Amino acid sequence: MSSLIVDLVLCGVAYVVLIYFVATMTKSNLGRNSDSSDDGDGGVEDFTPPKIDLPPGVIWPTDSPTKKSPREPLEV
Repeated sequence: MSSLIVDLVLCGVAYVVLIYFVATMTKSNLGRNSDSSDDGDGGVEDFTPPKIDLPPGVIWPTDSPTKKSPREPLEV
């Protein structure tokens, strides 16, 4: 046999062994966490929107006054 054939066979065996170990390690992690509904990112969930500092004179539409004062008629 030539050395190329021996190298290809050894690489193939190493590939099969590597895939076997990766598959067995991944299968144990997936089976262990299957019963929980947690997505795994951790931390405390905070659904409140951030408070953004607006420039002077700019307000959010939700903070606008509800009643408008009557305007004086314009003279042209």
